[in-house]
Amino acid sequence: MKDYKRLINRKKVPAHIAIIMDGNGRWAKKNSLTRSEGHRQGAEIIEPLMDAAIDMRIKVVSLYAFSTENWLRPRTEILSLWKLLDYFFRSKIDMIRNKGIRIKHSGLQERLPRSTLNTIRHAEHETRSNNKLVLNFCLNYGGRQDILQAVNRWAGRRRGSGKITARQLEGNLLTAGLPPVDLMIRTGGEYRISNFLIWQLAYAELFFTDVLWPDFRPHHLYQAIYEFQNRERRFGGL
Repeated sequence: MKDYKRLINRKKVPAHIAIIMDGNGRWAKKNSLTRSEGHRQGAEIIEPLMDAAIDMRIKVVSLYAFSTENWLRPRTEILSLWKLLDYFFRSKIDMIRNKGIRIKHSGLQERLPRSTLNTIRHAEHETRSNNKLVLNFCLNYGGRQDILQAVNRWAGRRRGSGKITARQLEGNLLTAGLPPVDLMIRTGGEYRISNFLIWQLAYAELFFTDVLWPDFRPHHLYQAIYEFQNRERRFGGL
């Protein structure tokens, strides 16, 4: 197995990595477990990956935890996801705080259970002073919806009849204050971005892997970063 960690140039790591955590259900089926168990196993993958991100001095990791389209899933699965999220933050908040991780939520508040919303707000408050890594949970998030709400928010505040600028739109996105995405990783063998951070991904490098999310390890993260560093980013220029 190639030692990607040793090959990485630590002076050129991506500032912002976004991850579509795909494959929990297929992993569960493969191991004769329930989908809820697949999601639980997927949640356990987060801590070692954050350790790797901190070691690489990555500034932001955004996780696609629940999309606006995921409401179409069975109600029992959705309820189990809220319970898992509550459990994750209750059991991990001390670890998150001690590691210097700041929690951020980028997502719509509508339809989220009050207990889940309160859990997220508590995690954001408890970690507000941390600065080693921003762990951004994109929960109840959709890229198109993000752009629409940003425009509507700007329109509700504007004075006069001027047109919205790119900077103004970015300032009203749910990810306001975060840098653009440099590298997007999707696990599970699918090759699409699924309405994830559409504006923010404009010039991101994309890395797709067949590895199911519960099987994703720091080694795979290092591989994605290594491949990122070996691509030429021209941002539309020559």
